Amino acid sequence: MMAPNPPRILIIGAGSRGRAYARAIQSSTDGIVTAVAEPNEYKRRQFGQSFIWGSHALPSEGAQFEDWRAFVAYEKDRRARILAGKKDVSPGVDAAFVCVLDEMHREVVLALTKLGGLHIMCEKPLATTLRDCVDMYEALRTNTNAKGEQMVFSIGHVLRYSPHNMLLRKLLLEDRVIGDVLSVVHTEPVGWWHFTHSYVRGNWRRESTSAPSLLTKSCHDIDVLLWLLCSPASYIAQHGQTPHLPSTISSTGSLQYFKRSRKPAAAGTATNCLSCPIESSCKYSAKRIYVTQGKFGLDSHNTDWPVNVVVPDIESYPDKNVARETLLRELAKDYDTSTPALEIEQSNWFGRCVYESDNDVCDEQIVTITWDDDPVPSPPNFPHESGSKDVLLSDPARGRDSKTATFHMVAQTNKICQRYTNLYGVDGEIFADSSTITIHDFRTGETTTHHPQNEDRGHGGGDLGLTRQFVLAVDKVKNHGWTTDRAQTELVGCTLEEVMRSHAMVFCAEEARKNKKVVDWGEWWAEHVEGKLKRDTS
Repeated sequence: MMAPNPPRILIIGAGSRGRAYARAIQSSTDGIVTAVAEPNEYKRRQFGQSFIWGSHALPSEGAQFEDWRAFVAYEKDRRARILAGKKDVSPGVDAAFVCVLDEMHREVVLALTKLGGLHIMCEKPLATTLRDCVDMYEALRTNTNAKGEQMVFSIGHVLRYSPHNMLLRKLLLEDRVIGDVLSVVHTEPVGWWHFTHSYVRGNWRRESTSAPSLLTKSCHDIDVLLWLLCSPASYIAQHGQTPHLPSTISSTGSLQYFKRSRKPAAAGTATNCLSCPIESSCKYSAKRIYVTQGKFGLDSHNTDWPVNVVVPDIESYPDKNVARETLLRELAKDYDTSTPALEIEQSNWFGRCVYESDNDVCDEQIVTITWDDDPVPSPPNFPHESGSKDVLLSDPARGRDSKTATFHMVAQTNKICQRYTNLYGVDGEIFADSSTITIHDFRTGETTTHHPQNEDRGHGGGDLGLTRQFVLAVDKVKNHGWTTDRAQTELVGCTLEEVMRSHAMVFCAEEARKNKKVVDWGEWWAEHVEGKLKRDTS
């Protein structure tokens, strides 16, 4: 049964992420998607029919917009009509999901904050440059409601919200099953062909037109490490504490494999898979990946990712042979020295030889984060610790001693984004692999394995979890008298400062990698984040 006054949601960007969040809103929240802003007419119509007005009706006023600018103009006019005392003004939206291209996040979010009064969820990354992130951080702090309260904000760091990672955090920080953490080694295996799809042939292949792969692919991995090792163990006010901030950042990495020097000699001068003499035997063949490959190829009746990234309207072709021909025709597209540079940069080339592409982002990178001893104690205010007499437990008032986290992003893996983590503590160790959590207890000699329920395949249930918590936060503010601060901390479970910190950490790591140095985090943050804010507001 629908709530009497459900949160009304606008989705800006009807691509794969916008659709994923819309599905999550429908399946796991009391919110309703009431509007979409999308420049592609086909995507906009398909989205509206699926989530808003249905297949046998026409869109009502305020249900669809050609882009975010059209929405802002409409909303300003709608609010003006209310102020003028007009009757029968259509209701507005309470919140917006920003799911446009990464490089557009800044202009969209800044426009929404200037409009004011809307809760915002922005897909990750926040922005593609540090300057843009700082601008958004500052603007979001001024996005307030009629009471002067800062509106709820969430970032698409879905890994925080998967049942697996939520249990891992509870075991680590509240139950303290391995005592004080000494070190963490976290790996993101991107996948040998998945990396070519997104970071060699696709949208995120060049730093100049997108951002470093550490940001576009792995910013939420850095966020998870900070969530586990830096953020307060509990966001409930009475359990709150200051974050244990890192001390140093260092990083190494490069584009190791997907470059011309690695090209097989037998491929000759071919620059496109469909004209390559070794296409049939090359594991990176675009025909193999998008047409004939297992469950992901079109021949396996897959019209979802990654096929619909190559041909967005692939599912609209009723004739399978026509769909196949269309896909192959798209894969055959190529460029040469006569092609304008801007056309090359602004297009995806999914049939391009992976050794002849214009990609330049890292396909292998390691980031090391260290923490020094912190004299501020961690208060042992968790229920299970009250009155505990077990001398085997590490002192729960500690937990802010020195520690190290290492992150490894690697392209050449069989696993596709199935992250795994080793966590080492004074009382035991944990191995977590996105589906199970195994604890070895040094004190008792016992081994325990947990199998968290996976609600959905979208980031291990993280898509559902993030959407559920954000929409619930909007609902609590709208219908149940909660302050936005309470909804932000208790339901979203991530502060705006944490969002800024995890993104800044990525840019700091990139500076460390490029300059081959170890960076002092406190000094870097003071100069590149707080310093910019102070100068801009003085």
